[in-house]
Amino acid sequence: MRIIRGKYGRRRFDVPGNITARPTTDFARENIFNVLENMVDFEEDAPVALDLFAGTGAVSFEFLSRGCSHVTSVEKATTQANFIRKVASELGAAHEHTLVKGDALRYIDSTLASYDIVFADPPYDMPGFADIPEKVLNSRLLRPGSIFIIEHSRKHDFSHLPHFYDHRAYGSVNFSIFLISQDED
Repeated sequence: MRIIRGKYGRRRFDVPGNITARPTTDFARENIFNVLENMVDFEEDAPVALDLFAGTGAVSFEFLSRGCSHVTSVEKATTQANFIRKVASELGAAHEHTLVKGDALRYIDSTLASYDIVFADPPYDMPGFADIPEKVLNSRLLRPGSIFIIEHSRKHDFSHLPHFYDHRAYGSVNFSIFLISQDED
């Protein structure tokens, strides 16, 4: 796993061979962060981000590297959670990072926290995958001005949902981006 840019840029970590996650490719991650950097001033705004279905934590650490003041990673699998914890420790990012070892769908339903940026990368074959964007959009996770991004395969089209902003495709990786208006209540 490679952190692409920012204060931890070019750092590499060996991912354990027994990880079952499908990490976001470097190419797709670099491109979606280029899009985000045109929407958010990471250094000035120091947003708070959430990485649901965090897998290897690559997106979480990219958020931290680029200037998020705090990132929460939610990952259920023990191997992946242990890897995320190890990388956060090696980066010295324990104060800016929280790992929630648990089910992302339960976290969406139960947390009282809200975020500036929410990123979700559920397993593409997960039952109920198509319901996840609405679940996030109807949760407390988002506040006025928040950005929500879901990674998905090309078989999904979320452009009919409220707050849909843009769709980006990088190879076989697709992202739907939602932007919550500043004047939402």
